[in-house]
Amino acid sequence: MFSYLRNRFTSHLRERSRRRARLVSKDGRCNIEFGNVEQSRFVFLIDIWTTILDLRWRYKMTIFISAFLGSWFLFGLLWYVVAYIHKDLPEFNPSINHTPCVENINGLTSAFLFSLETQVTIGYGFRCVTEQCATAIFLLIFQSILGVIINSFMCGAILAKISRSKNRAKTITFSKNAVISKRGGKLCLLIRVANLRKSLLIGSHIYGKLLKTTITPEGETIILDQVNIEFIVDAGNENLFFISPLTIYHIIDKNSPFFHMAAETILQQDFELVVFLDGTVEATSATCQVRTSYIPEEVLWGYRFAPIVSKTKEGKYRVDFQNFSKTVAVETPHCAFCLYNEKEAKAKEKKGFDNPAFVMSEVSETSDTKM
Repeated sequence: MFSYLRNRFTSHLRERSRRRARLVSKDGRCNIEFGNVEQSRFVFLIDIWTTILDLRWRYKMTIFISAFLGSWFLFGLLWYVVAYIHKDLPEFNPSINHTPCVENINGLTSAFLFSLETQVTIGYGFRCVTEQCATAIFLLIFQSILGVIINSFMCGAILAKISRSKNRAKTITFSKNAVISKRGGKLCLLIRVANLRKSLLIGSHIYGKLLKTTITPEGETIILDQVNIEFIVDAGNENLFFISPLTIYHIIDKNSPFFHMAAETILQQDFELVVFLDGTVEATSATCQVRTSYIPEEVLWGYRFAPIVSKTKEGKYRVDFQNFSKTVAVETPHCAFCLYNEKEAKAKEKKGFDNPAFVMSEVSETSDTKM
């Protein structure tokens, strides 16, 4: 019992450590941390627009509310200062003939309300600027212009955040596992991808990167070394008609990094297969990228995907997403090298080969026999 629990705990820690080392999560988020960039923080302030767009919603809404409340309160203080300098406040006991800079400002609260009414152009009419004070007129113009800038920037950032093509990528889904089986007489790695919307992605392109740690002949260790993985789609790699789920596959030949892997050793490998799908959103013409990744535990050797497209009695095509990631075991060579040698052997059997070293000699038969 103790050994069983120890093995389960060890396997859990191994799986957890492997998940921690994952660069790209299943939903496409990159698990990477940048260190010692304090000296370059100013660069993010220069590109303030992208910085605001990349913020999470809670931070963005905090900045949104703080920008408006802060500007209203700041200009409220300035209006209070103008009223205080011009002695428009009730504590100065102004005369009946006294014309204030701003009508009906009696304190900090009323100054804040006038600041809010000015910046958001409410204009109730109870408080207004008079022509007696040039400072108040200048402050009114300055707050109106600054208010338009703040309103345009913050509302534009909210709108851009909502309409980002990253949200369109959430309706593109990949299969939970990748499978390895024969396809067209070749050993292939297959992945299924589906578009959950009826609107298409224009100019879609699918490719992959294999991330692993390699050691160069010079002894240099390269972490997260990237190897290109070419994926093929029967419908064509460019301008996919992405209305129904597609199965993309990578041919495991001599140039493939999976060529020297086998069914018995693939779980012992240390790699991460990252798959990318680039396309243009049909509705907004904005480009988007969908990402996912597969680690050795998520690559099933000797399986294929179950069919999910059928035709109804009404003549419509139906996609059953319940079987989207379902796999079926099939007979598969346990390594690509074995399949390659098997094909060579069969090809040699069909051909005849001459042996130049072979010489046929005739033997003369004699009927004389010596005793």
